[in-house]
Amino acid sequence: MNNITEITRRDIFDLFNNGYVEYDIIGNKQNIIIYHYYGRLTEIEFLKKIHPLNKNSRFENAGCEILQDAINRDSGWIFKDERFELLNGNDSILLDFLCVVFHPENRYEEGYCKEYLERINNFIRKDGYELYESGKISGRSIFSWRKITPEEVASGRFLPFSIRNKKAIDEKNIKLPSISKKVRAEFLNLFNQYNKTQYRTDETNWNYSITDTEAVIEDISGYYAPKAFNIVGKYSETGDFEQFIMNNYPYCVFDAIELFAQNNYNNFANEVNLIFQNNGFVHRLLGGKIEITQTKIQTNEVINEIGLKELIEQATLLYNNGNVSDKQYAVEKLWDAFERLKTYYSTLSKKESTEKLISEMSNGNDSYKSLFDEEFKKLTTIGNQFRIRHHETDKIDITDNSYYDYFYQRCFALVNLSLKYLK
Repeated sequence: MNNITEITRRDIFDLFNNGYVEYDIIGNKQNIIIYHYYGRLTEIEFLKKIHPLNKNSRFENAGCEILQDAINRDSGWIFKDERFELLNGNDSILLDFLCVVFHPENRYEEGYCKEYLERINNFIRKDGYELYESGKISGRSIFSWRKITPEEVASGRFLPFSIRNKKAIDEKNIKLPSISKKVRAEFLNLFNQYNKTQYRTDETNWNYSITDTEAVIEDISGYYAPKAFNIVGKYSETGDFEQFIMNNYPYCVFDAIELFAQNNYNNFANEVNLIFQNNGFVHRLLGGKIEITQTKIQTNEVINEIGLKELIEQATLLYNNGNVSDKQYAVEKLWDAFERLKTYYSTLSKKESTEKLISEMSNGNDSYKSLFDEEFKKLTTIGNQFRIRHHETDKIDITDNSYYDYFYQRCFALVNLSLKYLK
């Protein structure tokens, strides 16, 4: 999948290579702001971390040369080197790279990482992606990437839940939870707890004050007329925030949460997610958007290898969304994880690493060893023959959308079992 244009890629590379100019309030040039992609690490430490040199197929027989390049060549060499595929590779390669750049283990918090993250998001949103906070480690944000809708790309602005998912909602292709009065009251109390005054300017340049909850109703009016069920059950227009939350469709409550979060994110998001969790919801507020984060198919294994972990997390998130297009890409990401899994033991060749993993999975039982060896080979063949990871004209098209469930669940079963035996 290649939606990120060469223009966007080179904009990102130029940002890392040359920085950006900071101006004062009257337009005078102040500073050139530079943030190195390797953050608080050395360049070599970063390269070893994102792509163990003898583990990734793109770097076979090139380890020493790459280390020398990192020391001797210009600062932007990594973006030009074809082995990294940042310029001409799949979108996922560049996006995964950026997630590692902004990972808290690597980024330099005292530098300009936040400013760079914002600018890079402005670049990639034009091509249908964004980086977002997907979790925390040691209290610091972890970033993943996700696709944004064509409507978001075209509008260039934030679109709330019901607008992003309008087609799926209209066609009843998205599962929405029932939100009890008790849970709605919990959300309402949370809104009131974080409610504060903000200042806005209207189209006549008149400045006015408004509370955050009033702002939500005002913002919703920019997308659709805010309505709620009244006492006699009629669905009619309302400007009352409490009525909008307590007597409305679930997707409207989600809209209010997302729009409120635009001005109250960190602690508010944590408390929203706590309400979701305590009431058995599979939804989470992530990066300002409500996402489904759990399905029946997910791994509970601890994954220490960061590249493998990110691929499986992305595949799971995409598959959870339930949309056909997301399932298609989830299968591709899971097969990428499967291929990376086969290179887990970095001191061995890919073939030897796979054999070692199969040996550990089979616990010395020849029957299971033969079974797992056959399944590894079969899944490799499927990935090569069907239009999953490769899209040449000789690949077999997946003609029934239900086949994506089959491919995903079959591959996931082997990957998840393998994770239990990684050492």
